[in-house]
Amino acid sequence: MKASERNDLIVSWLTISVAFAIVLSPGFLDIGAFTSLFPISAIVVGTGFIFHELAHRQVAKKFGAHAEYRAWQAGLIFAIFSSFLGFIFAAPGAVYIYGNINRKQNGIISIAGPLTNIAVAIMFFLVILLNVNEWVNLVGILGFRINMFLALFNLLPIGPLDGSKVFVWSKLAWGITIAVSFIGVFLAPLFLAVLF
Repeated sequence: MKASERNDLIVSWLTISVAFAIVLSPGFLDIGAFTSLFPISAIVVGTGFIFHELAHRQVAKKFGAHAEYRAWQAGLIFAIFSSFLGFIFAAPGAVYIYGNINRKQNGIISIAGPLTNIAVAIMFFLVILLNVNEWVNLVGILGFRINMFLALFNLLPIGPLDGSKVFVWSKLAWGITIAVSFIGVFLAPLFLAVLF
């Protein structure tokens, strides 16, 4: 990995970690809450974001394409701006792919990111079930919810999002993965509320 790509990943990860910590803080500019939530945000967003992008990158390379992550400065600024408004629009950057990729390969490359988020979310769900202590439970709950949200958001079949490419390749694969992420975002929290 080139230094510029590594730096772009780190800057993107830190920026969206700050944005999520701001949104998760209960009060506007609550420094105490932000300070305690930032490390948690960095863990749960970092695993979701970095693994998502690296999954795209690695699958593209398996198909013989050149793939490299690049940060999007406007997207990073908007993530911070939107967090102060109480929501996250996370478009920190993307993996740019160069090479002779067909529709199926493009769909597989695209679905790799959301599938990774779903897998990471399941790992965080297992952490919740361990019920170690309140802090670990919070990490698990936020890790599960944020990764399922990232999967669902990226699977929307619009614009440059992964979902548009997956939908063109296989409506069945798209339907299954978006259904799983939808359940994770909207129904699993009800189950978690019963557990805790």
